[in-house]
Amino acid sequence: MPSFEYVCKDCGKEFLIFLSLKEYEAKPKIICPHCSSDHVERKFSAFSAKTSRKS
Repeated sequence: MPSFEYVCKDCGKEFLIFLSLKEYEAKPKIICPHCSSDHVERKFSAFSAKTSRKS
């Protein structure tokens, strides 16, 4: 499941949210877990995936 990084514009804390792509496409309202603000912004970060195959 992909993780999305966000930063809260009110308290300045960074946090991760784990959402399926289907959940993310539905544009859920993201709430800061530290101060409960909805004034958050998604950070751009590298995508990674964990698989059971060896490279």
